[in-house]
Amino acid sequence: MLLGNIPVNVITGFLGAGKTSFIKQLLAQKPEGETWAVLVNEFGEVGLDAALLGSREGLAIREVPGGCICCAAGVPTRVAVAQLLRQARPSRLLIEPTGLGHPANILKTLMAPEYQGVLSIQRTLCLVDSRNLNDTRYTQNDIFNQQLAVADLVLACKADIQAPDFLATLGAYVTDINPGAPVLPFSAHAPVSGPLLKAMMQVSTRAPRLMSAPRGFFATKPAAAMGLFDEEEALEALAFNDQGFIRKPHQADGIFACGWCFNAGWTFDFDALMAVVEANPSLRLKAVMITPDGILAINRLETELSLAELDDAMDSRIEFIATEPLDWDAIEGALLASGSTVGGSPVV
Repeated sequence: MLLGNIPVNVITGFLGAGKTSFIKQLLAQKPEGETWAVLVNEFGEVGLDAALLGSREGLAIREVPGGCICCAAGVPTRVAVAQLLRQARPSRLLIEPTGLGHPANILKTLMAPEYQGVLSIQRTLCLVDSRNLNDTRYTQNDIFNQQLAVADLVLACKADIQAPDFLATLGAYVTDINPGAPVLPFSAHAPVSGPLLKAMMQVSTRAPRLMSAPRGFFATKPAAAMGLFDEEEALEALAFNDQGFIRKPHQADGIFACGWCFNAGWTFDFDALMAVVEANPSLRLKAVMITPDGILAINRLETELSLAELDDAMDSRIEFIATEPLDWDAIEGALLASGSTVGGSPVV
């Protein structure tokens, strides 16, 4: 039997704001015995955030790669949510839209009549790096500002490396867009505080007003009557070529992405791989790569690079996001040269 009024938090923020790090911190504080579900959307096609979140008991993750789950009349969202609810029967649902997505649309989808009595929309969070307020690429970006406008709570992320007055600076900016929205600090290097956990688990009072729903929109209807649990569509399985990899490009709204996924038979030389990363500047880069010494996670926002070690990975994945097309063929050739398949032979 499905639970009723499952708490849902939408966790939004622009590219590189730290949404995945924040969700990892939340998952670390999941009560024992509860099952939480996470729905992750990424702009690119190969999907990396699920691997970065890792696996643990009582966690179900569903990825919707390839653009924005907020679009297409909410169909990808409805399918993924239905599958998570039916298969995981979660006690809580966390939704991480792409940093290039319009969160107002996903909130409207989640507040549709078929979800009445099924989902309880709790506070929407928006993570922001206050250093971006000095960059017009952010402050003049409609998506960046819309993410702030729909938030019940704004988190000033990377608090450990910000200027002393960062909360006041961000607070003033938020007030002009979303009066009354609290601004709280967050650092990925510290646990999510008790007051923040308590605050995010309150029912959202802003979402219904922001959606400007017509009369009758929130009328209670049984979920099954709307076909919520009849969706059986699954995400397209990755089809590797004869060399054991697949390349998946994507572009929208002037942003270009290309990702590669290599099957588990591939391993990558660390130095050669980092040479590929350094030779190809981009707006965003994420990777989870199998090396002879372990699983390497790479995360880069423009010039800010971080590396980490993961416990496991089913395959190797890397994705570049840029404001103009990169030389994808050259990058692919360099990636192939940096790796080898079972038996140790490089593939060129």
